[in-house]
Amino acid sequence: MSGHSKWATIKRKKAKVDAARGRVFTQLAKEILLAAKQGGGDPDGNLRLKNAIAKAKEANIPNDNIQRAIMKGTGELGGGSYEEILYEGYGPGGVAVMVEATTNNRNRTAGEVRHLFSKNGGNLGESGCVAWMFEKKGMIVIEKDTGADEDDLMMAALDSGAEDVRVEDDVFEIITDPGSFETLRDGLEEKGYQLAEAQVSMLPTNTVKIEGDQAEQMLKLLDSLEELDDVDGVYTNFDMD
Repeated sequence: MSGHSKWATIKRKKAKVDAARGRVFTQLAKEILLAAKQGGGDPDGNLRLKNAIAKAKEANIPNDNIQRAIMKGTGELGGGSYEEILYEGYGPGGVAVMVEATTNNRNRTAGEVRHLFSKNGGNLGESGCVAWMFEKKGMIVIEKDTGADEDDLMMAALDSGAEDVRVEDDVFEIITDPGSFETLRDGLEEKGYQLAEAQVSMLPTNTVKIEGDQAEQMLKLLDSLEELDDVDGVYTNFDMD
């Protein structure tokens, strides 16, 4: 398992789909709200909103819920007091950890995140302490058992704007610049590829090897952070067997 591979997180989340469905709905609604608040309610002119709506539809969120979130974001309905916060810190063994959160109570969320870092052998740091170790990239994951041919996929991905195609044990990971993400995603879908995951993520420029108790503690920290209602994403640079 590798910390720079989103697939490690995807597999953990798949095992919790039923239990976490309500939280996923809430997170996606908040993302739509924030996207509309920052860029307006027209998805054709707001790429972030367009991507958020696409994710919501994939999760089978009703159209009424989507429209209500957009209206909250544009101010047509009340309830748009959320803000985005990025927390940075270190996990066991000096692993860099970044936590993306959306909250309407900054003090509550900061306290919860700080407590989980301390409880699981880490510590919350100052802004900028680990962000320099990560790059913002678009990532698409395709499972090998969908029958995707490696050579054909690589050609299709590069033609659609991919920067790199990584071959893992059971998946292909396709990396691109955030500005080319939508073109790449649409291009692969038009060619009939089934995408297990498609999102803009934070990828580390280096990794830290951990094992034994530190590895177990790191996984506990990740799981506990991901279970917080206000947390949208957790990114790390750990590497383990």
